[in-house]
Parts: sequence; structure tokens; C-alpha cells
Amino acid sequence: MSETMKVMLAVAAVFAAGFIMVGTNKQQSKEEMEAASMIRNYVAIQTMASQKCPVEIKKATGEQVFFPSETVSDKETYITLKWVGENSKTGGFKTASCTLKAALGGISELLIDDKAIIKK
Repeated sequence: MSETMKVMLAVAAVFAAGFIMVGTNKQQSKEEMEAASMIRNYVAIQTMASQKCPVEIKKATGEQVFFPSETVSDKETYITLKWVGENSKTGGFKTASCTLKAALGGISELLIDDKAIIKK
């Protein structure tokens, strides 16, 4: 084996050792894991609210809603989605508010024109 070949193998070995060290030390810190968990929780309650609330509003009013006009949340325990009715002049609802609490796993309050439809 020539000297050039030995040097090339040594350089390749150093690169391989570096990749192995970086790969094994790539653990998330506690703060990173907590932040990722909070984001997953917020996405979960937002997804649940955007799936359940429009269904309940349609049951109560007969009108289908699509995009909320306002979203209020503490990003940990609850989310409130608010809609403005599109057909309020022809007998439809004016406002709808749907609150979902993560602890309940479902809708805790549904208000249509300030009248409680669901209250838990």
C-alpha cells in the first residue's frame, strides 16, 4: 500500500468518525421536546375544533360554515373559533362561537347569536 493510499484512508476514517459522532449526539434538549409537544397539542386541538365545530353549527342552523373570522386561544388548553353569518339578512345566524377544551376532548360551548346551544 502506498503512502498516498494510507493518507486517503486516514482522511476517510476521520470523516466517518465525525459523521458517527454527530449522528449519535443528535438528541433533543428538554426545551426542544417541550416546544415540539406544545406545538403538537395546539395543532391537535385546532384540528379537532375545525372538524367538530362546523358540523355542530350546521346541525343547529342548517348553514354550512367554512373559515372562522376570528380565533382565540391560549394555545394550551382551549380554542375558540368565531364565525360571522353570511345569510343573516335572510334569516340565518349573525354570529357563531365554538369553544373546544382539550381536557374535554370536545366542544365545551357553542353559542349561536349569543344563545347557548351546547354548554358543558
